[in-house]
Amino acid sequence: MSDLELGAVQARFADIIWANEPVASGALVRICEKELGWKKPTTYTVLRKLCEKGLFRNENGMVTGVISREDYYSRKSGNFVEETFGGSLPAFIAAFMSGKTLSEKEADEIQKMIDAHRKEHHDG
Repeated sequence: MSDLELGAVQARFADIIWANEPVASGALVRICEKELGWKKPTTYTVLRKLCEKGLFRNENGMVTGVISREDYYSRKSGNFVEETFGGSLPAFIAAFMSGKTLSEKEADEIQKMIDAHRKEHHDG
């Protein structure tokens, strides 16, 4: 994937595709007209750009994701941590948490993720 950066409009368009895939390109045009106020050429132009970025495929008028929404955001956040914090997840979390407090539920969820990760690597 050459470029993970999407502008806000492209990201909204990508979310529409992920929510509806597989989606016929004609149906996508109608959805984008309704949701984004786009004309047909705009939809096809943005779709082509996102296909060039390796996110989607448009074959025989059927649009599908090359990668899932979850995978896209996982890669994007990984790149952000790498570029901004030298790959240090603790440094990222410290910056993210600065001035914030966790609820008991959030702390429990994070602890479960850590425990599951430890078990995965310990058992593996």
